[in-house]
Amino acid sequence: MAEQNSQDRNLPASARKIKRSREQGQLPRSRDLVHFAVLATAGVLLSVGAPMAMDWSQHLVMEGLHFDAAMLAHPGIMTERLTELTVRALMFILPVASILALAAVAANIAIGGWNLTFAPLRPKFSHLNPLPGLGRLFYGQGLGQALKAVLLAIVMAVIGGMVLRNRVAGFVSLMSVPLPNALAYAGQQITSGLSLLGIALAIFAAIDAPLQRQLHLRRLKMSREEVKQEMKEVEGNSQIKAKIRARMREMAKKRMLAAVPLADLVVMNPTHYAVALKYEEGRMSAPRAVAKGADLLAMRIRDLAKDAKVPVLQSPMLARALYAHAELDKEIPAALFGAVAQVLAYVYQLRAALAGRGMAPRQVPNPEVPPELDPHNKPVKPKDALDDEPEDEA
Repeated sequence: MAEQNSQDRNLPASARKIKRSREQGQLPRSRDLVHFAVLATAGVLLSVGAPMAMDWSQHLVMEGLHFDAAMLAHPGIMTERLTELTVRALMFILPVASILALAAVAANIAIGGWNLTFAPLRPKFSHLNPLPGLGRLFYGQGLGQALKAVLLAIVMAVIGGMVLRNRVAGFVSLMSVPLPNALAYAGQQITSGLSLLGIALAIFAAIDAPLQRQLHLRRLKMSREEVKQEMKEVEGNSQIKAKIRARMREMAKKRMLAAVPLADLVVMNPTHYAVALKYEEGRMSAPRAVAKGADLLAMRIRDLAKDAKVPVLQSPMLARALYAHAELDKEIPAALFGAVAQVLAYVYQLRAALAGRGMAPRQVPNPEVPPELDPHNKPVKPKDALDDEPEDEA
C-alpha cells in the first residue's frame, strides 16, 4: 500500500506544501557537505594559524611539565596550576570550535536555506519504536544513504591508512628530535593528510548536495487527491464560493439599479437590451454607462427610468452596441461618441422645451452606429466566395 501511494505521488510539490514542510523542519540536508565544510575550515585554520598554534602549544607543554620543589611540597599548588592551564587551553580551543560550528551551520544554510522552527524539538513517541527505523534502513532512500555512508567510510579509511603507512617511520623518529621540530613536522603531516581527506569529501559533497535536494523534492511530491484537497483548503468549497459570487452579483445588481434614476438617458432595443447613460459636463470627459441589462433586467431598468422620469429612447443598434462594448461605470467606446452625442443633444433639447427655455425637437434622432460594433450585424459572404467553397464529401 505504501509503495502504491508513493507511485501515485507524481506531481511536484506546491509552494504551500514546501512552506509547511519548512515549518515542520523538513529541509534538504547533506552530511557530506557539512563534513567537508568543517574539515576544510579546520585545514584553513591549521594552515593559517599553524605557527601561532605551535608556539602556543609549545609554551603550554613546557609550563605544564615544569616542576620545582615548592610545587612538590604543596600539592594544592598543582591543582591551581592545572586549573590555570585548563582555562588557557579552553581560551584557545573554544574560538576554534565556534568557527567550526559556524562552518557547519553555513553548510546547512547553503543547501536548505535559513529556517527557524521549534517543531523538530517536539517529542515524537512513535520514533521510540526501532522497527520502523530498521525497515527504512533497508529500503529505498534509507538503504541508499546507508550504502553511501559505508562507501565513504571505506574511502576515508583507505586514505587514512595510506597516509599513516607512508608516514609511520617519520612519526616514530619524532621521539629523537627536539619538541619544536617534532610539533612542526606533525603539523605538516596532519595538514597533508587533511588535504587528501578534504579532496575525497569534496567529491562526495559535490554529488550528495544536489542529490539530497532532488530527493527532498521527491519526498514532497503530491498525488492528484492531495492537490485537489489543497485547492479546496486554499480556495474554499466550490458551493460556498458559488454562493458568495451570487451574493456579490446581487449586490452589484442593486447598486446598478440604484444608479438608473440618476441617469440622463436610457437607450433600449425595445425589449431585449437597455443601457442607462450619464454625463456631467466638467466632471466627465465622455458619457458613462451606469447600468445595463438584457431581457427582464432591461425591463426593470426601463420601469425604474420611467418612474424617475428619465427619458427612454428606442434605438436598437445603439442599444446593442452599448450593451456589447460599454463597461459599467466607465466611459463609452470612442467609436460611439458621435451616436451618443446625438441622443444626448435630443434629451437636453427636450428638457429645455419642457422647462419653457426653447423649442421642442422636431424628430427623434436615428444615430448611426458603425456596423462592426453591432453584435447582430453578421457579414454576409459574397456569392463567389460561397461558390468557391469545396463541397462536403459524402
